[in-house]
Amino acid sequence: MSRDKERSLRGPVRLALIAVLIMATAWLQACGANGSSNSNSKDKNAGASTGTETTTAAADTESKVPSVLNYGYIGSNDKNLPGGAEGWGFYKGIIQEELKKYGIEEVKLTGFPNGPDQTESLISGRLDFGGLGDTPAIIAHGSGAKTRLINQTNITNVGYLISGPDGPKTVEELKGKTIAIQKGSYMHRYVVGLLKQAGVKDYKLVHMLAPDGQAALARGDVDAMTNSGFNAEKQLAQGYTLIDDSSKHPELHGTSVTVVSESYLEKFPDFPKAWNEARLKAIEDLKQHEEEYYQFIADLNKTTVELAKKISPISYITEEPFPADGITRITGTKDFLVEEGLAKKDYKIEDWEVK
Repeated sequence: MSRDKERSLRGPVRLALIAVLIMATAWLQACGANGSSNSNSKDKNAGASTGTETTTAAADTESKVPSVLNYGYIGSNDKNLPGGAEGWGFYKGIIQEELKKYGIEEVKLTGFPNGPDQTESLISGRLDFGGLGDTPAIIAHGSGAKTRLINQTNITNVGYLISGPDGPKTVEELKGKTIAIQKGSYMHRYVVGLLKQAGVKDYKLVHMLAPDGQAALARGDVDAMTNSGFNAEKQLAQGYTLIDDSSKHPELHGTSVTVVSESYLEKFPDFPKAWNEARLKAIEDLKQHEEEYYQFIADLNKTTVELAKKISPISYITEEPFPADGITRITGTKDFLVEEGLAKKDYKIEDWEVK
């Protein structure tokens, strides 16, 4: 082949070889990229899917459960704590630690002088839930309050009927007399039931909180009053007369309950379970520290350990959310309140419960 001809072919051949090399390189890169992409995309998609689902679930829980929980209780003391297992659980930090598992970072506690005042705050939305006597809780729910019953904390609340040192000494002697009551409380239910059992119909009830009732009784403005627990024992120690107390009439015992607003349940449907489990841990702990617990109760009420053991024995604390005896008693209270017109409508306690 002539040198000129060879020279004329060299250019096209070289170009063809270069083109083949470029195409081969591009094909190899494409295969490598596709293989890598397919393999990695499966791994990444699987990982992304799992991570997203987990993150979404956690986000949903956190978004539904407010970080602050508002709890109301009956009473007032320097420690701003309730008594019972709930107070002990807050005092020791047991309940707070349990609720943190659900995203609740703070529990705000508010004391109230009586149940009706507390239910007003629950209805208005200032509280999420609260512990109180069964009577005001029943009356509120029967009047349309959107609450649910999540437990009974005590089924042996004792009401006292007290007169002055020289006042009436029997229930029958209250005929024609004026009695100070805390309207809508379990003591209200107790004294009305007691007078009915005794056949006393001619009497007058006036609503007064315990401090006002005590002052009125001391002045002679009323003939008797209802009271409870440590306040009643202090009066008796000062020489006042015990006309009666509900320990003689178990059917007139009050029970303590915990109710939660339906609006809060919408945010945290599992709250009853979470709360009852946290409360049970507090009960288990206080049973291991009985003397310390009674000292705690004595300090709250500015009294002695001996009186704390008498008024608030650990045996009164219920562990089951709805003990059978408790349901029987609260049903009796509800029936009485409906019969007396204090509860506006009848309903089944079981329909009110959250289980």
